[in-house]
Amino acid sequence: MANEQMKPIAMLLLGLNFCMYVIVLGIGGWAMNRAIDHGFIIGPELELPAHFSPIFFPMGNAATGFFVTFALLAGVVGVGSLISGINHIRSWTSESLPSAASVASIAWALTLLAMGFACKEIELNVRNSRLKTMEAFLIILSATQLFYIAAIHAAATSRR
Repeated sequence: MANEQMKPIAMLLLGLNFCMYVIVLGIGGWAMNRAIDHGFIIGPELELPAHFSPIFFPMGNAATGFFVTFALLAGVVGVGSLISGINHIRSWTSESLPSAASVASIAWALTLLAMGFACKEIELNVRNSRLKTMEAFLIILSATQLFYIAAIHAAATSRR
């Protein structure tokens, strides 16, 4: 690719996104584990309540289950995009761009979806500090992942 100036920027954004996705996975894994261990337990002789949700989290609010689920999904795909991102930055050719850009775009789309649930969770107001941290990371990730996609595309279009 002609524009080598974007390579360090793309590397910095890729490393930053990787660290933030790992933090999101750590907090999301904690929340999922807590929900499994301390979730809704019903005895064999009792019936489910009328408004029972299978995505019930003992901390947070009604949006927490969806938020954590999509945050974990976005985190896994985001960390997975590191593989094609490293390959693209190592070779820095237009042949490696489509795979890096497509996986990064899928990770960004899932991050935006999780960010939407984070905004809903902020609106509903009842949550703990770990969930607030994960919300903040996902909101920041939605911007930095977009900047990473723009950086690798800007390098590809600058030689034309």
